[in-house]
Amino acid sequence: MFAKGITYALKGLDGVLVEVEVDIHRGIPKLEIVGLPDTAVKESKERVRSAIKNSGLVFPNRPITVNLAPADLKKEGAYFDLIIALCIIKAETEDLDLGEFVIFGELGLDGQVRGLDGLMPMMISAVNQGKKYFIVPEENKLEASFVAGASVIAVSNLKQVVDILTGKVPQEFIQSNIEKVFDQTNIYENDLCYVKGQYRAKRALEISVSGGHNILMVGSPGSGKTMLAKCIPSIMPKMTMEEALQTTKIHSVAGKLSKDRGIVSVRPFMSPHHTASVASLIGGGQDAKPGLISLAHNGVLYLDEMPEYNRSVLESLRQPLEDRKISVARAKSYSEYPASFIMCGSMNPCPCGNYGIKGAICKCSASAIQK
Repeated sequence: MFAKGITYALKGLDGVLVEVEVDIHRGIPKLEIVGLPDTAVKESKERVRSAIKNSGLVFPNRPITVNLAPADLKKEGAYFDLIIALCIIKAETEDLDLGEFVIFGELGLDGQVRGLDGLMPMMISAVNQGKKYFIVPEENKLEASFVAGASVIAVSNLKQVVDILTGKVPQEFIQSNIEKVFDQTNIYENDLCYVKGQYRAKRALEISVSGGHNILMVGSPGSGKTMLAKCIPSIMPKMTMEEALQTTKIHSVAGKLSKDRGIVSVRPFMSPHHTASVASLIGGGQDAKPGLISLAHNGVLYLDEMPEYNRSVLESLRQPLEDRKISVARAKSYSEYPASFIMCGSMNPCPCGNYGIKGAICKCSASAIQK
């Protein structure tokens, strides 16, 4: 018996349609997954088997072949679990009606549906390709509700999904007031209006933000450089919905999106430690994930004690500062991420921080100050 359903895989910041085909036939019982799956996808065999049995459903005692098409696209992650389980149940009982649903979700051994990273970019790609109906994990409910044109059902376990698709439970789609939620979360913890004094510094920050210029602050320790830098997002223009969605896509792919908010509605502020590597800053790894400069997209990248950063790290910022994007190429993957941000740096005038400060004594050598 045969069944088919659809989901999406993540490639950079875009979703790619994946058709899940299941065939159950006669022979020695086994479950085989083909279609260039990675280790996480291959391990879904055990999660799916246990989830179906522990949900009070029947797992076929026959050979099962699962094909993830297109076969030449590497499938990564655990969000194929739910659609694979549903296709197996449909092929065995033929009672499920998957209809036009695009289905996402990782399964626990007890049948619980767990949240996943990168849901929003996959849903946006699906909507752009004409898909409308989605089944997503309860944890991702807020994130999914911000995708315009999507009718979303949020589920918490496999049995609940089966009941919905067999008609035992009515389909309840998420209702949300996007604009209201967006306005309620658009609040900054650090605001420049509460900073006393520092008139010249505040004026410099206003000019920087007005023209989108990068800025470097030089001053002694304790003069307020970090505090002022943290306040920069509060004087930047309010994020538009388009900017918020683009920024949210990046944070969702990187696994940095807050499930309580579901969207990045404030300007990001990223401050990497001075020991940060090039890969953590510009992105990379086996999956070519976005780095901190992409997470700072539409916001601020703050480099505290800038001279302490490795030279290779600072040199890696040249291209994204000019092009406002970063291309991450690895042996098995290539991705391009946006990286339009205001770079703010701070530093002491010398290693000890007292050079040029009235009433303070600088003990640094001339060469150390020049360096």
